[in-house]
Amino acid sequence: MRIGCHVSIRGGYAEAAVRAARLGCTAFQYFPKNPRALGLKAFDRADARRCAEYCRERGIVSIAHAPYPVNLAVERPEQRARMAASLLNDLEIAEANGSIGVVVHFGIYKGADPLAGYRLIIEALNAVLGRWEGAAKLLLENQAGDHAPMGTTLEELVQIRRLCAYPERVGFCLDTCHLFASGQWNGRNEAEWCRRARELGYFDHLAAVHANDSLHESGRRIDRHAPLGAGRIGADGFRRLLAAPELSSLPVILETPETDELPLDRQMRLLREWMGEKKQ
Repeated sequence: MRIGCHVSIRGGYAEAAVRAARLGCTAFQYFPKNPRALGLKAFDRADARRCAEYCRERGIVSIAHAPYPVNLAVERPEQRARMAASLLNDLEIAEANGSIGVVVHFGIYKGADPLAGYRLIIEALNAVLGRWEGAAKLLLENQAGDHAPMGTTLEELVQIRRLCAYPERVGFCLDTCHLFASGQWNGRNEAEWCRRARELGYFDHLAAVHANDSLHESGRRIDRHAPLGAGRIGADGFRRLLAAPELSSLPVILETPETDELPLDRQMRLLREWMGEKKQ
């Protein structure tokens, strides 16, 4: 299992990779551009190439994360066009950096008919992926249910991928805080959750994990990350969930806050200990 954290691209993509390596990361995540806007970025391809080469030489895996305003279920045509262009830009940057894909949240729809929301998400995926032929994938992330109940279940994620026109260009990113907050996993029922994931084929397309602790109890649908080991999931919960063999070779990324007692390097060491790396 490759373990790392989210890093800033201040100084460029290659510098982000160096920064991740100095932290002891064997995987890292980054925002390819301004995380709070959908504007397109004319990026430095030579810098991206250096990042890709640096990671390849050291066996480091990188993942991009789409900007926060991306909402696959947005309805207004002009917003959908801007979002599609932004995601294509993100995929292009991810590809240039040698990243495995771009993490994107499932989508938020608050209308009366959830099927209309699902159709919007499928149409958005088709609009983007129909214009994309690179190796980098869009990685759908499960949601906590704080803004809308959609995107919290395995069935939704798998079915949306199956129904889009380019399923081979779609993967999944599992967020442990979202899984816990949504109530799909309560910290003890991982055996049942993993059984369903296997039966549905979810694990076949899982490409990355966000290992985030939760500030609130399971089922509250509040998406608030806690430092690893200081939240409601705890060491035993993480040990049991991440023991699933399907997760053993995936990049595992921390998106957790730091404290004086739990800086990111300490949290990564904790995760490695829980995964048994200390004994290897």
